[in-house]
Amino acid sequence: MAARNRARLVVVTGGAGFIGSHLTDALVERGMRVRVVDNFATGRRDRLNPGAELFEADIRDAAVIAPAFTAEVDCVFHTAALPRIPLSIAKPVETHMTNVVGTLNVLMAVREAKIRRFVFSGSSSVYGNQDRLPFVEAMTPHPQSPYALQKLVGEEYARMFHRLYGVQAITLRYFAVYGPRMAEEGAYMLAIAAFMCARRDGRPLEIHGDGEQTRDFTHVRDVVAANILAMDAEVADGRPINIGYGHNVSINRIAQIFGVPAVHTPARPGDMRDTLADRALAQKLLGWTPRVSIEDGLAELLKG
Repeated sequence: MAARNRARLVVVTGGAGFIGSHLTDALVERGMRVRVVDNFATGRRDRLNPGAELFEADIRDAAVIAPAFTAEVDCVFHTAALPRIPLSIAKPVETHMTNVVGTLNVLMAVREAKIRRFVFSGSSSVYGNQDRLPFVEAMTPHPQSPYALQKLVGEEYARMFHRLYGVQAITLRYFAVYGPRMAEEGAYMLAIAAFMCARRDGRPLEIHGDGEQTRDFTHVRDVVAANILAMDAEVADGRPINIGYGHNVSINRIAQIFGVPAVHTPARPGDMRDTLADRALAQKLLGWTPRVSIEDGLAELLKG
């Protein structure tokens, strides 16, 4: 396996970003040749693994990125995106161009180069508000924001490229990914990242709404493990697979763990009330089981 890995070339779009940089590190560690495609819109150069090849380009430009997707590439992990629901509400056109047009451009490059597999970083936000928990992949999506809709379009393109062109494709629907390197600046941070900043700066934690909304927080190391398993999973017919820990907690409970005073502000439009993953399909098709609980993950972050 080690010898095979050394011969494999994979592409990670957004490989200098939060999830992409962790994934790149893990792939390099396994002896694979990794080509990172990133324009550093949200990624950081200091997160780029020195063992990876950099192809600096914007996925919105199909002609510019095409040379990165050569015939020797075995798998493409598409993690590049402009994430966060509030950002997409404020800038729907800008996020559409990256999250939809950019994804289509990457898929076109995969098809043209006849690359074996495409693994898409999807989002549990596509579910929207459902009438029951946990979320299962067979549910009809009800996106509540431009970001959620953009992610749904991306996974439908992946499914279509499998059906029309034979591209092996898998969508991993992430649930509230957190961990080291998550964005800790700007107006559109994940709640945990915003809490980290407030704690560091000695400010009260800001909770949107009543705080009883719940999230199925999933550690980035578990997400990376799911991607690596997806690279060689037997089933790659474009279907989505939930990647969530399978246990949800309220935002108020997260604030309690931080042990810092909190203030409540109005709820944000587009936010989902509750998320909880049914991960049976991930276990069945990928052999994936998450390892990092929210308690252990937060303890690690707070210790750092």
